[in-house]
Amino acid sequence: MSLIQGKLPLRLKLIHGFGAVAFGVKDTGFSFFLLFFYSQVLGMDAGLVSVALLLALLVDAVVDPIIGNLSDRTYSRWGRRLPWLYAAPIPLAFAWVLLWSPPGGEAPTFMGLLGICIAVRLLLSACEVPSISLLPEITSDYVERTTLFRFRYLSGWLGGILMMIIAYGFLFSGDGGLLEQDGYVTFGIVGSVLMVISVMGSALGQHKLVAHLPAHKPTPFSLKACFAEIFEAFSERAFLFFAAGGLAAYISQGLNFSLSNYLNVYVWRLDATSLPGLPESVTGLSIYPLILFLSVLLMFNIVGPMHEKFGKPKSAAIGAIGSTVLTLIPYGALLLGLWPELGSLSSLILVFTFLTVGNALGVVVMVSASSMIAEIVEAYLERTGMRAEGAFYSGNWLVQKCATGFGIFLSGQFLAFSALTSDVTPDNAAPAVIDSLIILYVATTVVLMMIAAFWLGRFPISREDHEARIAALSEQID
Repeated sequence: MSLIQGKLPLRLKLIHGFGAVAFGVKDTGFSFFLLFFYSQVLGMDAGLVSVALLLALLVDAVVDPIIGNLSDRTYSRWGRRLPWLYAAPIPLAFAWVLLWSPPGGEAPTFMGLLGICIAVRLLLSACEVPSISLLPEITSDYVERTTLFRFRYLSGWLGGILMMIIAYGFLFSGDGGLLEQDGYVTFGIVGSVLMVISVMGSALGQHKLVAHLPAHKPTPFSLKACFAEIFEAFSERAFLFFAAGGLAAYISQGLNFSLSNYLNVYVWRLDATSLPGLPESVTGLSIYPLILFLSVLLMFNIVGPMHEKFGKPKSAAIGAIGSTVLTLIPYGALLLGLWPELGSLSSLILVFTFLTVGNALGVVVMVSASSMIAEIVEAYLERTGMRAEGAFYSGNWLVQKCATGFGIFLSGQFLAFSALTSDVTPDNAAPAVIDSLIILYVATTVVLMMIAAFWLGRFPISREDHEARIAALSEQID
């Protein structure tokens, strides 16, 4: 049923998780910096940029299940996944550099931006879908699967946070700040190197364990059979519960990430908040990535005990509700005039306190939801007799990318509706503009996260169900 029985060695957890660094680099670039770069730095319309990012995600989401199906059907002496992990990283690196270094240093056409975004996302999928599809093959243990996801999310966040530290601490620390175009060129180069090292390094580290011919030779690939299999897999009842809750959670995540720089700079004035005893160049924005790092460490230490005590569905619901409350309290207090003076040390400490715990609980939702996919794999196997890890994890990406793309699209529309254009600075922004952005963000987040809590909390596979299914499947094999 799995390559390893019982507890996994720490070395394997670290190596498997390390492959997610590339996803973290991509996520930070697309979610935190790309909309800002193309709209505020290159001068493209924010609404138009958000449409390009949404369309790229939708194309990627449609192709993802095909990549997953091809990965399931790959038959080589290196197994089903490794050939993909060795082939895709180098082209991905070149595409990533081009994304941050448009020809001539000028804004591309809408179609030019759309094309390079699609290329980056498809190549990243060719790395991430096979990598994460290894997880159910490595272990069928309920707890160990959570552990592997903890390491994947920790590594992904560390990759993204490292890029933030480099960006805020070095690339954009001059007078131009986030408007410094040359910094984005270096951002792309550094990110491309990290992507190659993480994907290929993780694949090499797992090579000895997973490099073998699959037990059964799959039937030849056909597009018709591919979509028929995908449709059947996605009709699995448990997957529908996951998709409903995950869709809402990922829209909220896309909205939150893509608005982060705007909220940090225009609302909380982190770039204008100096820290006592430190150089003036060290601002709240400089240490923002470190706060995210603390929140991910907190998640890493609480998600396992939460799954042990409450199970994955209830942990996801608790995380969604708790994250929403803790994230939105500061905005409510600010609108009601109960918040300390913006730019003060008191304001900074409170923002970071709520952010640390709120973000940790938000990541608990994502870890719990992603870990549920592994249980769906065995439910589908029991019903059909077929393993389809690639199909289900590509289905996860389909949900995530459609939702995240829509979240980014909403961000662009919220900015346009609030009249936060490229000529508006934090110093001259009208209060009505900032209040409008806050209200749109807060209201949308509350609705989305309550939907996520409702559906993920009702996920129909418990730990007891999963362990009984694994025992039954093992008896069939014996």
